[in-house]
Amino acid sequence: MQRMAQIVKIKPEHIQQYKDLHAAVWPEVLATIARCNIANYSIFLREPENLLFAYFEYHGSDYAADQALMAADPATQEWWRITDPQQQPFDSVAEGEWWAPVTEVFHVD
Repeated sequence: MQRMAQIVKIKPEHIQQYKDLHAAVWPEVLATIARCNIANYSIFLREPENLLFAYFEYHGSDYAADQALMAADPATQEWWRITDPQQQPFDSVAEGEWWAPVTEVFHVD
């Protein structure tokens, strides 16, 4: 299992809609997340900085392949069509990245 964290900005005018969407995530999207070997997935919001922090645990063996599987899912594509315009990537992300990866510097169980 690999712990993973990511950050992205959220546009302030979309915060309530983002919260509402995530209060009732579509079952098809949740099924795809599980099919792609992701568990214990949480998204946190930090205001007033309007920062989203995501944490999840990856239980697969080929993260790139699982991410491609997720990206090919029609329900997930529709979900992202709604949520992506609500977010704003950091200027420092690499080409093709949306959520910026965060490096773990400490962990204890």
